[in-house]
Amino acid sequence: MNIGEVLNRTDRFAAHAGCRITEVDDKHAVAEMTVTEMHLNGGNVCQGGALFTLADLAIAALMNYSGQLTFGINSGIMFVSSAKEGDLLRAEAVSVADHHRIPAVEVRVTNQEGRLICHVTGMGYRKTTMMAATR
Repeated sequence: MNIGEVLNRTDRFAAHAGCRITEVDDKHAVAEMTVTEMHLNGGNVCQGGALFTLADLAIAALMNYSGQLTFGINSGIMFVSSAKEGDLLRAEAVSVADHHRIPAVEVRVTNQEGRLICHVTGMGYRKTTMMAATR
């Protein structure tokens, strides 16, 4: 079972939010989500936490690709434009630094037209243990 399959099965919060890993390899990972009414905030656009959850799932897939358990230790998000109900969002994470202990990743979240919605950075800490579900 690859890390995408593992996270799609075990990351219950992301799954409940409608997020799913669609691609993953050692250099990039993609997660997708369609914005529904449940994702909307008081301004009637996609809530920032939903965008972060989507990006965070892509980060987790990439950082844990080797099976070595990696937890996030720092993240930042920059909102560029709004996503609306019905938008298909794509979060593509790419490796910036694949350090053996402290990996760094960048994520671009775009809509179905390729418009940038937000940019997310993430840094992790790799433990010496392997993820149980990927063994």
